[in-house]
Amino acid sequence: MTEIPLDSLELRVLGVLLEKELSTPEYYPLTLNALVNACNQSSNRDPVLALDETEVQSALDRLRDRRLVGSVHASGSRTVKYAQRITEPANLSVQEAAVLAELLLRGPQTPGELRTRSTRMYPFQGLEEVEAALTLLAEAVPAPLALRLPRAPGMKEFRHAHLLGGAPDETTPAPPSAQPGLAARVATLETELATLRTEFEALRQAFE
Repeated sequence: MTEIPLDSLELRVLGVLLEKELSTPEYYPLTLNALVNACNQSSNRDPVLALDETEVQSALDRLRDRRLVGSVHASGSRTVKYAQRITEPANLSVQEAAVLAELLLRGPQTPGELRTRSTRMYPFQGLEEVEAALTLLAEAVPAPLALRLPRAPGMKEFRHAHLLGGAPDETTPAPPSAQPGLAARVATLETELATLRTEFEALRQAFE
């Protein structure tokens, strides 16, 4: 879709436009102010950012130069609104657009995570439908938009990543929350710590 990888701000803006078109079409296209607020959401964003209008406008300008974003002038209004322009030339279905938006907004994810997190954009009926969308993104023409990463240590499922920011670092470790047994080990440590605190308090009182 683009020979030059998009930077992190461009990826966030494009992901937000894809997401809002599917999840809140009644408020789409987005004004600059609405786009800034959506880019800085604390939910469904990784990482959480604090962008200002100048940064978002600059990213929009770069995306417009690449024909990935367009400006819309509503009749009778001076307010400029912005819309994504990637789904039509890439011939993306709603399913593919929803998956791509999630990958842009939160980075590499498993099919199960994508299914859960994209519900507000498209209600996938099962993992097979998510995997079918991922396959189509990986086979997109003229260039693939996603790929499956090697299985990360400690993970049972493969993660998938978008390619709009260039080839991802395939050595990125799985997030701690995804490592099996971690929750149990943390719970055990917390129990042991609580016991030690109780014993210490008892010794302190006895000493006093």
